[in-house]
Amino acid sequence: MEHTTMPARGTTTRRLAAIGAAIALVVAIFSAVLAINDSGGDDHGKKADGASAPATDSAQQRAYDDLARSTERREPGDPLAIGREDAPVVLIEYADYQCSFCGRFSRETKPELIEKYVESGVLRIEFRNFTIFGEDSERAARASWAAGRQGRFWQFHDELYAKPRKGDALSEEKLTELARRSGVADLDRFHEDMTGGAAKAALKKDQEQGYRLGVQSTPSFLVNGRPLAGAQPTEVFSSVIDEAAAVAKAQGKGSGTGGPGASGKPKDDGKAADGKGKADDGKAAQ
Repeated sequence: MEHTTMPARGTTTRRLAAIGAAIALVVAIFSAVLAINDSGGDDHGKKADGASAPATDSAQQRAYDDLARSTERREPGDPLAIGREDAPVVLIEYADYQCSFCGRFSRETKPELIEKYVESGVLRIEFRNFTIFGEDSERAARASWAAGRQGRFWQFHDELYAKPRKGDALSEEKLTELARRSGVADLDRFHEDMTGGAAKAALKKDQEQGYRLGVQSTPSFLVNGRPLAGAQPTEVFSSVIDEAAAVAKAQGKGSGTGGPGASGKPKDDGKAADGKGKADDGKAAQ
């Protein structure tokens, strides 16, 4: 008969200490990356130095691994995720719907990553609502969560990022219209979910995880626990994902194989979750 036993006190203490050290490392790395980007001008979303340095020793790699274990969800049927639950690499995105660099990533980079890595079973993408631009962003985040309750998160997400939307463009009325265009079937339920306590709790959970990591701007990413800041060129993401996949393979983690269900894409009626376009800015949290 299977059962779960409580770990020994010393084991628990060591595990918590390791996770704490990993988070401290990531806070330091995120801060350093942001300092480098800020010193290089406003358009830091284009700079290729937003990636943290590759893990150069086993201690640093262990810290990344510990952080990955404490931040990845890999939940079955998670509407805010795409890709295999057992993918060897997980990319976590912290983003705000009024962040134009987040829109750039969504339109230009994410579709390429889905085609190259998600569909082959190598990558899973998990989205976190990390709102930094106030009430309009929070309303949009809750609306995206509500769309996810009806299996239309990625369609709604891509509608939001199809072009820059700020202020009144994110009113309840406009968000409801976007939900209709995204294929959300029950708009009354959508409104109820968007304004309910569960949506607020889900948003708070995502925000608190980002704040614990020291996330200060959007978009920010973790790739198997390794920080990456800004809407970097696709080749930067590819390099980090390839390295993470190689490490995971050496550690014997993940299947890394495609096949039926490898993409993790929600079933659709023809609307692809992969827009294209351009955007312009990403601002730090206040």
